[in-house]
Amino acid sequence: MTEASEIVRIAAKGDGVTADGRHAPYAAPGDVLLPDGSLAPGLHHAVPPCRHFGTCGGCQLQHCDEPSIARYVGERVAFAAQSQGVAIGELLAPHLSPPRSRRRCTLHALSAGGKPVIGFREAGSHRVVDMRECHILRPELFALVPALRALLARRKGRFSVDIELALTDQGVDCAIANLPVEGLEETEALLAFAQENRLARLTLDQGYGPEPVWEPEPVTVSLSGIPVGFPSGSFLQATADGEAALAGAVREWLVGAGVVADLFAGLGTFSFPLAETAKVLAVEAARDAHLACKSAAGRSGRAVHAMHRDLFRNPLQPEELGRFDAVLLDPPRAGAREQVARLAESAVPRIAYVSCNPSSWARDAARLVEAGYRLERVRPVGQFVWSTHIELASLFVR
Repeated sequence: MTEASEIVRIAAKGDGVTADGRHAPYAAPGDVLLPDGSLAPGLHHAVPPCRHFGTCGGCQLQHCDEPSIARYVGERVAFAAQSQGVAIGELLAPHLSPPRSRRRCTLHALSAGGKPVIGFREAGSHRVVDMRECHILRPELFALVPALRALLARRKGRFSVDIELALTDQGVDCAIANLPVEGLEETEALLAFAQENRLARLTLDQGYGPEPVWEPEPVTVSLSGIPVGFPSGSFLQATADGEAALAGAVREWLVGAGVVADLFAGLGTFSFPLAETAKVLAVEAARDAHLACKSAAGRSGRAVHAMHRDLFRNPLQPEELGRFDAVLLDPPRAGAREQVARLAESAVPRIAYVSCNPSSWARDAARLVEAGYRLERVRPVGQFVWSTHIELASLFVR
């Protein structure tokens, strides 16, 4: 008979793991896995605050207390580096964003039994959890869910739509995809919904691309105090708190650099903070984001020069990189294999690498270390509270 074993850590996907490698769903470090497969809760086992936990795919770790989640966030980064043979000079304490701080999300809505169901999907399923409470979303976003439910309840026939919400300077930006709108009555209902809920913008995508139908004034997000135009669907760090932690780390690490290249710059999340003390080249492939960054830089007077360039197909070459005192890169989840290869051939003294995927980051880190860089420090950030999604900021020095 299998003996009782203590849960010693949290695995990558959120299961608890014993010292002998057995996995147990919804187990926290310090719990005891009993011979019959049940759990005896330990000191780090928490009572999940949300009624939907266990079915909703938005959270995986509500059964764990904050210290064990912080440890998990740090270990994910450390294990990823170790798997590639990369030594971390200093692993800083993980930063965790608080509950109800997430400022962007994608919800799903469908008709079920003649009534609308709105929420996140179940883990590994297309089924939608009908959200009645949420402990991760900003209250301004969650407050819109009942209004959306009422709007969709008036619809006839079946529907399955995606709803993107983002909190901007002007309020909630709401983008709805795959919702056909026909006739004056449906159009007026949408406009009334936007007006009554004081939306910053309402955008519809009926298969021909997003089209704003309500936008009383241009929608912006403030980055380091600079209002930047926010194209519908643009990338925005999940929490303002997490963004501040990442930006604060890279700004501290790159202090003294006079000229910095910000690669995969997006709207300028890191360009504008860095431009407080340096000249910044902000390189981005998405045209809408590039133009928003360029326009904001012109209005603000910050020393940010925006360049439109696809760094996957056309990465900056070593001779171009040689003009910079430091480079910051914040690529998509797949990492930046080609651009990192060019950085490895360069003489850039400092590289700050921000990542939302420890695995692709560790692969790229190994390439830089092989080329003579030293991984000086890493700051893990858990801005998706109670999630297995990890972000980090790191500093490489040649």
